[in-house]
Amino acid sequence: MGNENERGFLTESVLPAAAERNPVRLHKSAAKKLHEGHRARLRQRFDEAGPEALADYELLEMLLFRSVPRADTKAPAKMLLQRFGSISEVLGASENRLREIPGIGETAARDIKLVAALTQRMLKSEIRGRHVLSSWTQVLDYCRAVMAYEDREQFRILFLDKKNALIEDECQQTGTVDHTPVYPREVVRRALELAASAIILVHNHPSGDPSPSRADIEMTKTIMATAQPLGILVHDHIIIGKNGHVSMKGMKLI
Repeated sequence: MGNENERGFLTESVLPAAAERNPVRLHKSAAKKLHEGHRARLRQRFDEAGPEALADYELLEMLLFRSVPRADTKAPAKMLLQRFGSISEVLGASENRLREIPGIGETAARDIKLVAALTQRMLKSEIRGRHVLSSWTQVLDYCRAVMAYEDREQFRILFLDKKNALIEDECQQTGTVDHTPVYPREVVRRALELAASAIILVHNHPSGDPSPSRADIEMTKTIMATAQPLGILVHDHIIIGKNGHVSMKGMKLI
């Protein structure tokens, strides 16, 4: 009985003494166990109930597990969504802007952009070699993933063969926040190099509003006038914005 009391006394006296000598070490150890338990529970929910059972910030948390192995990822995940608004906008943000979020370093920002790149490749693979005009939803999904959240204007071209299947997708020019230089002769020259029979023009408006400007319309008509004598058809010019998209053909502007 005496020995048990002595062991109990030693246990009670040693722990406070250790905490007094190195409280930071014990705090870090407790925090680590807390993070590990939370991560295990989140993984279990993902495995058993599927991704639909997790909120957007929780999916971002899990993405950050590998790149932020020893710290809380819930707070950075929530701040990412607060700053950018949605998962799509998080994936579309530049690495520099991602790193403005506390807890998001170089590795985490790179991992997020890696997921964005894989998503874009997946969407592009769904339209490559397929009849683009009958896969319009997939085309728009791809264009939005690639361009909707860019902070500078990009001018892209989808080059199509005689069956309207995608040959290639290329970014021809990158400009400023509200202007991209476009050279109709270069557009047509590249179409001839790829033996394209038709093209779809695509560019983004970083402002978010996809409404075409007068300059957009005039530039499109110039490209059409340059391409038509050479047997190259311009199917459409799509403008992508954060708030949606506009088809010039759909609006009967071309």
